[in-house]
Amino acid sequence: MSTDSDAIGLAIEPPARWRDRVRTWSASVAYVRATDTLIALATASLPWSTTALAVFMLLWLVAVIPTIDWEQFVLDLARPSFALPIALVALAVIGVAWSETSWAERLQGIKPLGKLLLLPFLLGYFQRSQRGLWVFLAFPVSCTVLMILSWIVLALPQLKLAHTASDGVPVKNYLDQSQEFALCAFALALPALTTLRARQWRFAAGAIALMLLFVANMLYVVSARAALGYMPVLLILFASLHLSRRATRLLFAGVAVTSLVVWTTSPYLRQRIADVGIEYRAHDTSGIASTAQRLTYWRKSVKFIGEAPLGHGTGAIRRMFTQDAVGQAGLEAEVINNPHNQTLNVGVQWGLIGILLLYAMWISHVRLFAGRDLVSWIGLAVVVQNITSSLLNSHLSDFHEGWMYVIGVGVAGGMALRARRPEKILAGQCRGRRVEAACIIRSCICSRRV
Repeated sequence: MSTDSDAIGLAIEPPARWRDRVRTWSASVAYVRATDTLIALATASLPWSTTALAVFMLLWLVAVIPTIDWEQFVLDLARPSFALPIALVALAVIGVAWSETSWAERLQGIKPLGKLLLLPFLLGYFQRSQRGLWVFLAFPVSCTVLMILSWIVLALPQLKLAHTASDGVPVKNYLDQSQEFALCAFALALPALTTLRARQWRFAAGAIALMLLFVANMLYVVSARAALGYMPVLLILFASLHLSRRATRLLFAGVAVTSLVVWTTSPYLRQRIADVGIEYRAHDTSGIASTAQRLTYWRKSVKFIGEAPLGHGTGAIRRMFTQDAVGQAGLEAEVINNPHNQTLNVGVQWGLIGILLLYAMWISHVRLFAGRDLVSWIGLAVVVQNITSSLLNSHLSDFHEGWMYVIGVGVAGGMALRARRPEKILAGQCRGRRVEAACIIRSCICSRRV
């Protein structure tokens, strides 16, 4: 009898020991630091390489899984900011059932939203991690290097790291570069203001200089016109949150004067604005026709949504435009799989339910950042930038801009949640340990430092 009991004990003990070893190993300082380094490297690689980003994010996810408190994770899923990204992806998966396009296109239709599944993991992880600021430092440092290189390749195009279609764009494209530079410029606005108020002139001068260099690059070298639309929105938002009425009036007076100077000294900017009228009157794609193309895509997409309020199914955009192009000519005959508007992108595939989920997710993420601190400002800027830029593009579904949203909201949102309810979070982390009280106190101190 005892022999059987010993055999059973031997069969059960190794897995338990293995789990204990994994738990101990994953809680070590070196392991946590390596995990934080992976997400910082992923963020730093975002402006440069899609492959490097994918590799670092995959490694980060593998490293994080052993550290997750699954009981707390399930509880967190009751929060809209955690649950709604998953719900949107789930709708895309369910939408495969009523789509009439090929299976390859159905599966391809899920892919653009797949990155949203990492948002709950990022939000949960950065409720515990004390190194969220690593990520917020890695991105602007990486973008600063890219910005310097952008000025260089404007004068010496042969130094480009990749074949790009635009002058002053060393890698990728001007849309991605503009999104990065605009976010960096506005993220630096609060540190610049804070250091000015503290009379830390050296730091203030550095932050302001970087802001001006990012903005100047967009106005004199290359920029997406969507950026010219959402930058005033972010400026108004910043002024309303962080400036007095007098300071706001002075800021906008300075912006008005600066805008006049830029308009008279930047042939590039004047040409970009003038092209809007030319593109609006375009009837085909033989010349520049971006504005007319978008208007055509939007009109057709609205018609498709009206025909099927519950959507045409996952991956159905190209099929709908293909059917509508039969017997047409010029812009009306163009077939695309992206209507260049996130709301319409979702609506054509998943109808009014998809649009409702999309806006509910955006609103839930805006509500994460109700504070006036740096983390809340960065997170709010990420969300508002994505919402406004998605009026002219499907930026949540796009690879680059979508990852900016996922990482930005995930990191800032987790840090904001930790600062908001540190005691409750730490109690969940320390549950079942004798050192629960000490753990909670230590976390409160760390949260205040952040």
